[in-house]
Amino acid sequence: MADFPSSFDKDGLIKCAKGELFGPGNAQLPMPPMLMMDRITEISADGGEFGKGHVVAEFDINPDLWFFECHFPGNPVMPGCLGLDGLWQLTGFNLGWRGMQGQGFALGVGEVKLKGMVTPERKMIKYYVDFTKVIDRRLKMGVANGRVEADGEEIYLVENMKVGLAAAD
Repeated sequence: MADFPSSFDKDGLIKCAKGELFGPGNAQLPMPPMLMMDRITEISADGGEFGKGHVVAEFDINPDLWFFECHFPGNPVMPGCLGLDGLWQLTGFNLGWRGMQGQGFALGVGEVKLKGMVTPERKMIKYYVDFTKVIDRRLKMGVANGRVEADGEEIYLVENMKVGLAAAD
């Protein structure tokens, strides 16, 4: 935590995707086009709604994004699973940022509510992750609630998403 900044631009996120931020074998983001954010604007280990850590990130939307062409022709919309994946990515990133060792894995989600859509007309989505529990023992896991807003409108709500870190085989 102390060695890492409290915000990251796209270059910092790419560095994480290449395994250069938290070290080999540790939390890593996917490379574009699966990287679902352009910047992290806030990250903490003790902030957020429950005082157990949080992340806020942004993803710029434009009509040329890869998923609009294929999902669906003539009725383009960002797949909801990509928004959920963005929340999982940020949950794992926060664990690595805290200094926890191991590669990140999505372990599940309690509830997902899809209340709106991300269409090519949108300008930006914003992710919010609020940790409810962090385990840093032999088992390393974050449990968090999340939400995604598109241009300020709440579109996805997630409760009890889980990400774990495990040593690489």
